[in-house]
Amino acid sequence: MERLAISEIIKKLEAEETFEAVAADYSLTLKVEAYVPYVCGAVHDGHQFRKELWNNCIHTEYERWFEEDPCTKEFVKTHPIVLAGCDSRFEYDLNRDPDNAVFDEAWGKQLWKEPLSPSEKKKSLAKHEAFYSVVKALLLKLEEKFDAVVVYDMHSYNWRRWDREVPVINLGTTNIDMKRFGDLIENWRHSLSQLQLPHAIESTSKINDTFFGNGYFLKFITQNFKNTLVLATEFKKIYCDELNQIIFPEVVSAIEKQLQEKIKAHAALFYDTFKK
Repeated sequence: MERLAISEIIKKLEAEETFEAVAADYSLTLKVEAYVPYVCGAVHDGHQFRKELWNNCIHTEYERWFEEDPCTKEFVKTHPIVLAGCDSRFEYDLNRDPDNAVFDEAWGKQLWKEPLSPSEKKKSLAKHEAFYSVVKALLLKLEEKFDAVVVYDMHSYNWRRWDREVPVINLGTTNIDMKRFGDLIENWRHSLSQLQLPHAIESTSKINDTFFGNGYFLKFITQNFKNTLVLATEFKKIYCDELNQIIFPEVVSAIEKQLQEKIKAHAALFYDTFKK
C-alpha cells in the first residue's frame, strides 16, 4: 500500500493505473487491483477520531463504535475495487451532505462540550470533500470504460433499538429508478437471503424495511452518474455483540467468503444486462 495525496490518487485513476493507497491524511483507502464495472464501498467503516477533538467530545469511544459500521470493509476486502473511509462518522459523516456532515448532536445526545470552531469544522469538511473528489474520479473512469457500473454500498445497523423483528439484510431503494433496476435489485436481495450464517442465523432480506437508501453516498453517485446503480446494503449487527463491543470473527468470515462469489456473480449479471 502507498501513501498518496488525493491529487495523486485522482491522477492514477485518470491514467487507469492499478494501485492500493491510503490518503496522505489517512482519511480513506482505495484499492484498484483491476478496472471492473463494479465498486465496493464502506463509508462508515472508519473509527479514527482526530486527537484535537478528544477532550471536547461527550460521547465515549464505545458510543462512537456503537454507531459506526465495523467490519463492512472486511466484508468486501477481496474485490478488485474497494473504497473505504478511515475516520469516524462522529468527526464527519460521509453518508451525509456537506451541510450536515459535522454533527452538533448525535443520536439524541449533544456531541461537543463546546461548539466546534470554524477551523475545526473546515478541517473535517475538507476530508469529506476530498473523499467525494475521489468518488467522482473513480466513477468517471468506470462509466467511460464500461458504460454501466454497480456500487455495493455496505453498511450495518443496530438491531437492539428496534421493538420488532428486523431483517438480517435491508436494501434501501427509495432514490433508485426501480422501473429500470428493479429486477437486478430483487436478484441481489434474493441472493443475500441465501447466505449461510453460523449459529443457525436465518439470512432474511427485505427492501425498505428499516432504512430507505437516503444516504449521501448513494444520492451523490445517482445524481451525477446516470448509468450507475448504488445498492445500499445494510447488515443487521449479527456479527458482533453490540452491548459488549465484541466482534464475532466466524460470522464476519462467513459473510466475507460468500460475498466473494455473490457480488461477483451479481455484478456480472448487472453488466450483461446494461452494457451497451
